[in-house]
Amino acid sequence: MGRSKSYPLNHLFEIRGKIAERMNKIKYKIAIISGKGGVGKTTITVNMACGLRMRGFKVGVIDADIHGPDIPIALGLEKACVQGSKNGMIPPQNSMGIKVMSIGFFIEKEEPVIWSGPLVSKAIIQFLRDVIWGDLDFLIIDLPPGTGDPILTIFRFLPNLTGVILVTTPQKIALIDAQKALNLCKKLNIPVLGVIENMSYFVCPFCGSRIRVFPNINIDEKIEEWKIPLLGRIPLINDITSLTDMGQPIIIQKNEISNLFMAIIDKLLIRINEITTGEN
Repeated sequence: MGRSKSYPLNHLFEIRGKIAERMNKIKYKIAIISGKGGVGKTTITVNMACGLRMRGFKVGVIDADIHGPDIPIALGLEKACVQGSKNGMIPPQNSMGIKVMSIGFFIEKEEPVIWSGPLVSKAIIQFLRDVIWGDLDFLIIDLPPGTGDPILTIFRFLPNLTGVILVTTPQKIALIDAQKALNLCKKLNIPVLGVIENMSYFVCPFCGSRIRVFPNINIDEKIEEWKIPLLGRIPLINDITSLTDMGQPIIIQKNEISNLFMAIIDKLLIRINEITTGEN
């Protein structure tokens, strides 16, 4: 991808070295990507993080959506502060012990981040280089929409990225943008761990029937064409969004939806084992 225009070459090597030192203590690094906004990447990210924590893993989350940093709200850290030390920034932890870094900790909730691409990339580099993540089993990165600078920065500077999870809804526009994200990963040789179909169906509160919100789209044909596994389907229900807004991801509840998320996590763990052992 060429060397950065923002840093001298010797500084670039230094940055990569420091990031590698931080990341060497993290076993798996997974990015959540979609290509399109509004498909629920943040909701998927926080539920995956909490589910992995419930399975006993040590988990961290990077909110790489600099212009829309919602992870602190979704993980119940809206009032948290980042502590500094001589060795770097100490990430806040939520009640479950999940470490989190977001630009949301440094700005007022309703303050817009009016930054150009280079500034956004530098912030993401700081999250990789200057945060004391410690020993983690999983680092989950919530990527912004599109295929621009923030995503390229993650893919370029994060060593040994385990892979990405592609999130989409069964909508024509969402699938087109998901295809763009998938093509980006193919061009950069980034493994795709699987697809999550969010807002897959609506459950009627009166009769319990499943209703397809986007009835004319057959996402199974698209997934078969992509040749990547379907990790699971999440329905469109009010509890998912309302609990996320309250900082209490639905996966921590004991209900049908939390079971769906836990099943996705179990499939993800199998998929990671296949990729890392070369069995896929």
